[in-house]
Amino acid sequence: MRKVLRILSIALVLMFMAGILFGCGGQEGTGENGNGEDQGGNQTESKGKVNIGYVEWDDCIASTYVLKNVLANEGYDVEITSVDAGVMWSGVAQGDFDFMVAAWLPGTHENYWKEFKDQVVDLGPNFEGAKIGLVVPEYVTIDSITEMNSVADKFDGAITGIEPGAGIMQATEEAITEYGLNLELNDSSSAAMAAALERAISNEKWIAVTGWNPHWKFSKFDLKYLEDPKGVYGGEEHINTVTRQGFKEDMPEAASIADNFYWTSEELGPVMVNIKEGMTPDEAAQKFIENHQDMVNEWTS
Repeated sequence: MRKVLRILSIALVLMFMAGILFGCGGQEGTGENGNGEDQGGNQTESKGKVNIGYVEWDDCIASTYVLKNVLANEGYDVEITSVDAGVMWSGVAQGDFDFMVAAWLPGTHENYWKEFKDQVVDLGPNFEGAKIGLVVPEYVTIDSITEMNSVADKFDGAITGIEPGAGIMQATEEAITEYGLNLELNDSSSAAMAAALERAISNEKWIAVTGWNPHWKFSKFDLKYLEDPKGVYGGEEHINTVTRQGFKEDMPEAASIADNFYWTSEELGPVMVNIKEGMTPDEAAQKFIENHQDMVNEWTS
């Protein structure tokens, strides 16, 4: 009898251990940022790994995280990597990233396009009506870059910039030369620039920043672009999705989703504002997806 009980006890232990092992099956991580789950939270088998490069610009964060979550909901293992603009372009060209959604064309990223156009695939615009330039609060009493030298002291002799590799920084260096400005361009980051702008406005101080839209700051503050009579900053631009060569052939469904991705200020703006007001980028992206399922279905069809 004891022998039978011992055998039964061993069998029960083995069954319990097997349950633990099988219960852990399918719980592997799905990449640094992918969730590997469907919209119901059920674990799914990955359709493959997608790598997206992006820059910490508010519009780029919103676009990248929305696509990350759309692709993850479709069963892809998605990894996103924050880099500067030059590394983003070279990363796509070299195949380190499958794609990016932050190609500002034809002007802001003109130099990157000239360098890498034969090594990448341009899928066309995902956003139209973009613009860059020098931005000041509405209460600033000048309206043109040509007037900046006469009030340079009110700007503390400086223009607040963002990351040094950004196209808008290159354009601003050119503007300083073309207009003979007696102001220094200070490098910072997109977040630091926005924080400096917010502090200045709260104290009604003068400030000039390297600005662009789409950006949440235009929804929150009364701002204006300084006129650019020399056209250094160019005209209206579009933001394109650019992939590595061979991405369409390797992952046709994911490439189709990236190609179909397109939205306007009405959709993009609230995502940026939600992130600014405290939502994580993933939370803001999922909220967008839940509220715009018809649009997302068009991207994934």
